[in-house]
Amino acid sequence: MYKRTELSWMKHLDFILLDVLSAQLALVISYWIRFGFGEWVYANQDYTELAVLVALFCVLIAVAFNTMHDVLKRRRLVEFRQTMTQCVMVFAVQIVFLFSIKDSEKFSRVVLWSSLIGYVIIASATRALWKHWLLKRYAAEDKHVLFLIADSQTVESVLRQFRSYPLENFSICGIVLVDRDAKGEVIEGVQVVTNLDEAAHYICREWIDEVFISVSDATPRPNELIARCEEMGVTIHLQMLSLGTGKGKQFVEKIASITVMTSSMNIAGPVQLMIKRVIDIFGGLLLSVLALLAIAVFGPAIKRASPGPILYKQERIGQNGRKFRMYKIRSMYLDADARKQELMDQNIISDGMMFKMDFDPRIIGNRVLEDGTRKRGVGDFIRRWSIDEFPQGLNLLKGDMSLVGTRPPTVDEWERYEFHHRARLAMKPGITGMWQVQGRNKITNFEEITRLDTDYIANWDIGLDIRILFKTIVVVLQRKGAM
Repeated sequence: MYKRTELSWMKHLDFILLDVLSAQLALVISYWIRFGFGEWVYANQDYTELAVLVALFCVLIAVAFNTMHDVLKRRRLVEFRQTMTQCVMVFAVQIVFLFSIKDSEKFSRVVLWSSLIGYVIIASATRALWKHWLLKRYAAEDKHVLFLIADSQTVESVLRQFRSYPLENFSICGIVLVDRDAKGEVIEGVQVVTNLDEAAHYICREWIDEVFISVSDATPRPNELIARCEEMGVTIHLQMLSLGTGKGKQFVEKIASITVMTSSMNIAGPVQLMIKRVIDIFGGLLLSVLALLAIAVFGPAIKRASPGPILYKQERIGQNGRKFRMYKIRSMYLDADARKQELMDQNIISDGMMFKMDFDPRIIGNRVLEDGTRKRGVGDFIRRWSIDEFPQGLNLLKGDMSLVGTRPPTVDEWERYEFHHRARLAMKPGITGMWQVQGRNKITNFEEITRLDTDYIANWDIGLDIRILFKTIVVVLQRKGAM
């Protein structure tokens, strides 16, 4: 995943400011309802401070959770749901803040709750009206005449994308396919007006404002036609397809003063990454304290059952292939790594890309009795409650790992990776993640684990991390699928 320096939320600054104004208007009306019409909320110092906090929280939540993403493309029901989510989050943060500083008694509950209701109503209305005005304005503007150069693999998807996003002020006047002569055909309602050999002459003689080029990795780029367009002074938009999958995100930036098209699975803004790091630091401090307590409680039992160090260090593979030492409370006998190979035939991960057993005899205290009964020991207990993970708080503080991410592979697992498996390493590994909360004790196919991890990376934002953290608490309390 790529860290972008440009703040993408700024292009929707108008909607963020509308939300701030909506929250302020809701607070004014709520104050009138409680204290009488004509009473000015900003004349009260306590409520003035509350108004400032509400405005600040509106901006912070919009930026941190990217709540304005695709705001102009969202349908009414989706928009209302997103607006309500934003309003409730602002209200929740506001209440938590007031209680934490013991100032909640200064404010009327009627004002607080009615301001939430008013905020939802006013913000929904203002967003809808502003979107309607913007769409109407864009529809009234003269369209730029766009000529599409594509291949058979990309042309239909590009046309559908333009059609699904009416805010783009373009009218596609014609198509040329670079991989075959399709002159005269009609694709998605747009005519193929010429072939590649005659395309430059067509552009020269027709009304064309701009040229859009979309060519897949499998098709050679029409460099000669691009050169002719540049010679004619025609504006060119070149779509960069990410690794042939269409799942990545791209943008133009400068590196060492060189203009480049950057492509990545996902693009994270500096504010979101800063929030993620702050959460990791707090989580690391908490887990480090819990690790000390766990060592004091379970250390003697581990020592008695299996003499040796209580902490276990193992080399793992982190973000983009970086090696690091991961810390855990030792839950296995000292010869566990050496015995792994002899137990490979009992691995329930079908393709062998990871190792997992239903009952692992290498875990401290685990043994099979004479009658066939499986007896579980102290090692199994600390694994089922994920107590062995607590020392990874040190990895969080060092920056090797994150609270939420993908499971870091061992070196021998990593050495067997194919190209698409490497995508799991595009983010920092995590103590918990999508796989862990989706029932990891039931998933026995590494390809499914890879799919969950890559979906997490492609759709990552702070909100997704918070949802996974809450689900992790539920999974741990239910003691599902520890390994």
